[in-house]
Amino acid sequence: MGILIENAKIEVNYRNKIDGLALLKQIKDRQLKAVFFDPQYRGILDKMAYGNEGKQRGKDRSSLIQMSEETIHDFLVQIERVLLPSGYLFLWVDKFHLCEGVKSWFDDLPNMEIVDMITWNKMKIGMGYRTRRKSEYLVVLQKAPKLAKVTWKLHDIPDVWDEKVAKTHAHSKPIELQKKLISAVTEENDYVCDPAAGGYSVKEACTQIQRNFIGGDIEFGEEIENED
Repeated sequence: MGILIENAKIEVNYRNKIDGLALLKQIKDRQLKAVFFDPQYRGILDKMAYGNEGKQRGKDRSSLIQMSEETIHDFLVQIERVLLPSGYLFLWVDKFHLCEGVKSWFDDLPNMEIVDMITWNKMKIGMGYRTRRKSEYLVVLQKAPKLAKVTWKLHDIPDVWDEKVAKTHAHSKPIELQKKLISAVTEENDYVCDPAAGGYSVKEACTQIQRNFIGGDIEFGEEIENED
């Protein structure tokens, strides 16, 4: 496999059961045009503080292994390394991280710049106390050099995207949106990475538009013995 180091025990177009950092470390420098990352953190649960978290509300979400800020930063360092120059990171964040800011995550990664953001309207009401959640947010970052015309082919993607999805995972994501974004920045047979794949919606998006998927999840996937 051209983009993976020799003897890497990672399958392409497969649900690898592997720690995402271990997966990223198997990929050579400057190989990918697009990476998706949905950090598993407790922002939404901690801020809302229902008092019955893990019993009624947010049970499936709170049961997942949580990432510390340090772990998230380690992922971003590796993602910056494996991205090609002018490659894109699509970073999912909740409204509390959006308000408090994620820019500090990139303080020592000056080659990564926020270039856009998309609001995903889930078209259904979710958890909430003061207000009920209906949206998630996708921050778009580009690795230097920042280029638009030659790296982004589609110009009909709205910055508010309506898509209802069937919940197959605590972090189910919109396949049609991800297909659009992948199509905008890659060509057929290019590789797209999701190192914390969750419900593997990025894999499904890649399959539908003839891209190659590299990704896995520490909790969800097929059993393959992978080594750091």
